Amino acid sequence: MKFKSLLTASALTLATLSACAQVEVQNAWARATVKGQMATGAFMTLTAKDGAKLVSGSSPAAGVTQVHEMKMEGGVMKMAEVKGGLELPAGKAVELKPGGYHIMLMDLKQPLAKDSSVPLTLVFKDAKGVESKLELKVPVAATAPGGKAAPAMDHSAHGAKPAASH
Repeated sequence: MKFKSLLTASALTLATLSACAQVEVQNAWARATVKGQMATGAFMTLTAKDGAKLVSGSSPAAGVTQVHEMKMEGGVMKMAEVKGGLELPAGKAVELKPGGYHIMLMDLKQPLAKDSSVPLTLVFKDAKGVESKLELKVPVAATAPGGKAAPAMDHSAHGAKPAASH
């Protein structure tokens, strides 16, 4: 299936599922990997109608799925899990992108091939603490939709080779 067709099919699925969870998902993609690479990232823009938190994720393609943040601390780029969940303010788009917040897929069971898709379940909590799940099929690509090159991310601490990126 061509990447553009896959994106269109995924967008239709996302729009249908997002309405149920009250979280809109746009421009979702996961970075393709190479043989031996054990980690990669998934990126997207999330907009919660009434506000929510992205508290976790899961994927049959990965042994571990976490919400992560990359940021500069004392001149060093650090990456860590977002404890307690990522706030999604009501009506405000929150971008998950390389070099910032993202979904980390670790202990990959096999490489993620370009032009394929990866199942991903996101778990949200609303203001009352009620959880909802959103099932996605995220297209796998070497670069962000629209062809924008994304900065490489070093995940050597997560089992990826230092030269590998997500």
